[in-house]
Amino acid sequence: MRFPNRLALPLVGAFALIVSGCGGSGEQPAPAPSSDAAVQSADTATSEAASPVSASTLAAEQGPAPATQAPSSSGPISCAADIGESAARKLVAQCREVSPATRPPCNAENSCAMIRNEVARGCAILGEDFAKTSACASDPIGREAAADVVRRFYEAVNARDYPAAWSLWGPGGNPMQTLGQFASGYAHTRRTHAEIGKVSSVEGGAGSIYVTVPVTIDAELDDGKHQRFTGSYELRQINRGMGVSQGWHITTAKLRPV
Repeated sequence: MRFPNRLALPLVGAFALIVSGCGGSGEQPAPAPSSDAAVQSADTATSEAASPVSASTLAAEQGPAPATQAPSSSGPISCAADIGESAARKLVAQCREVSPATRPPCNAENSCAMIRNEVARGCAILGEDFAKTSACASDPIGREAAADVVRRFYEAVNARDYPAAWSLWGPGGNPMQTLGQFASGYAHTRRTHAEIGKVSSVEGGAGSIYVTVPVTIDAELDDGKHQRFTGSYELRQINRGMGVSQGWHITTAKLRPV
């Protein structure tokens, strides 16, 4: 059984390495190199839902976003530019089919990651009825849906949509970093590639379920150098029957350089 009380000790440097565990135990992180952050991670508070939206949509749907922000000077890459207008239109249509928001971010000018975040949230809210729509590819409480959160996290980073990545830590984003701090950590990261390992079985807790997603990250920096990390993300969501879940969200990341 997993419990949400986690200890996170972020290091200052090229990236934040997280040590988490119960009773103060956990692996010892390696020293951080001197280059800029390629991987950002921190332990979240125990919120029940993963936010699907960027800072601007959060303001419209859930209230003001955190004040400290540092958006990329060039802005996020639009979904239409990323995967082509035809594919983007199909994704937008899926988003509109399942989004419960009054002002959904289902627009091809937004990043694909933001749109897919909203699709995942809508499918999670549908619960057991997710199979009634073609927009939902997998069970929102299943292991594949959990792995998809980590994929979307790095997809958002690659699209420079840092609010969409940051929001996957919960409805208020990463509580141990402002959005500006989070975005600044990727200032010199050109692109990341995430390889997902075998996802753990879904385990139940007090009103929540948990899953661990192994990952290997290759981060390419502006100077062409590569940094590799391995470790895992732990995800959580509310149990069906205990309330309306909005899908998996990240609670803990344990990453180390290799």
